[in-house]
Amino acid sequence: MKSDQGGPSADVTGLLLAWGKGDASAGEELLPAVYGELHRQAQRAMRRENDGHTLQATALVHEAYLKLVDQSRIQWRNRAQFFGVAAQVMRRILVDHARAQQAEKRGGDFKQVTLVGDAIAEMAPESVHGVDILALNSALEVLSSLDPQQGKLVELRYFGGLTIEETAEALGISPATVKREWAVARAWLRRELSPS
Repeated sequence: MKSDQGGPSADVTGLLLAWGKGDASAGEELLPAVYGELHRQAQRAMRRENDGHTLQATALVHEAYLKLVDQSRIQWRNRAQFFGVAAQVMRRILVDHARAQQAEKRGGDFKQVTLVGDAIAEMAPESVHGVDILALNSALEVLSSLDPQQGKLVELRYFGGLTIEETAEALGISPATVKREWAVARAWLRRELSPS
C-alpha cells in the first residue's frame, strides 16, 4: 500500500475526501479507482469457500461496493480505512450468504471455509482444514467482544487479505503490534475452532 504522498493511494484518498464533501464526480471516479483492489480482496475471500459456493468474486465486489457507497454515517479518511470497511462488508455478505444457504438446506451441511492461503495460512496446521464460515464468524464475534482490536485485526487480515503493514495502517498501530496481536488472535481462534 502506497502512502498518501502520491500514486494510487493518494488518488483514492483524495477521491474519498472529495466525495465525502459532496463531490458527485469523485464518487463516480471512485469505483474504477478501487475496483481492482476490491476484486483482489473478494478473490482471496472466495478462495477459502468450498467448490460448490454459488457467490462469485465479481458479485461479491458489486454487492460490497453498493453497500460501501451507501454508508452515509462514515466519514471517509483514507484508502486504508475504506478497504478496512470493505473487509467488514465482505465478511457480512459471506456470512449472510452462508446463512441463506443453510436455511435453504433446512439445517443441512454448512458451507466450509478453507483456512489456507494468504494471511490465514498461519492459523492452519500442515494439513488443510475446512472451517464453517458461521463458526468462524461466531468465534470472531466472541474475540471482538473480548478484544475489539484483535477482532478487527483478524477481520482485516482474513476477510480483507491485508498485509501486516496495511493492517497496521488501517488500525493506526505499529506493524510490530499487529504481528504480536495476530499471533495471539490466531492461537485463540485455533483453540476455539478446533474440534472438541
